[in-house]
Amino acid sequence: MATVQLYDTIGATYTATRRTEPRIAARIWAALGDARTVLNVGAGTGSYEPPDREVLALEPSALMRAQRQPDAAPCIAGSAENLPFDDQSFDAAMAVCTLHHWQDPTAGLREMQRVARRVVVFLFDTSNPDQFWLNRDYLPEFAELPGCRVLASLPELAGAIDARLEPVPVPWDCADGFFEAYWRRPEAYLEEGVRRGISVWDAVGPDAENRAVHELRADLASGRWAERNRDLVALDQADLGARLLIA
Repeated sequence: MATVQLYDTIGATYTATRRTEPRIAARIWAALGDARTVLNVGAGTGSYEPPDREVLALEPSALMRAQRQPDAAPCIAGSAENLPFDDQSFDAAMAVCTLHHWQDPTAGLREMQRVARRVVVFLFDTSNPDQFWLNRDYLPEFAELPGCRVLASLPELAGAIDARLEPVPVPWDCADGFFEAYWRRPEAYLEEGVRRGISVWDAVGPDAENRAVHELRADLASGRWAERNRDLVALDQADLGARLLIA
């Protein structure tokens, strides 16, 4: 399913669970440096857009655009691979948790670099999907998803625009409900509303989702999850592959 169709289908609840996480936002905004004009590519409902800069958002899904708040940055329809702007039109271009949905991530990154003097992308390195217990123990299908395979080649993507990669720890109480956000709050994955804000569940399909939820529920009840993951309880943050790509 194309990205625009995907989010026109599953994106109706994103404003409920996909909110700006302040500690991650601080890292993204610091990486933007002194940029005053910012293009947000694959902007969704507007999370992580810096409030103190001039932002223009670009989002292909009409449903996602419709959920943006009245005071959010102006938003136009468009795709990363064909940005409708002249060279160096912006001080910076940013993208958050979106690159794995692009038809051609390398082309999208190069387009961002063409229209802006700085590029900042928040994404996940999935070269080792089993570092997250949800994949390792309940959802092996994750490793076969196209988005996982795209992000597994993160060093190559960074190399395409001569970018550096910086690790971003995920706090245990992360406010943004992306796939890895509830690593120390496993009960959250049992909630339908939480899962509907995460595109992975739609991608693996209902059979895999129902099986994973059933097995996780049983392991939480029996104490097996706690035994398997006892080292996580003492952690305030974890490296689950979140990275900033900065060029």
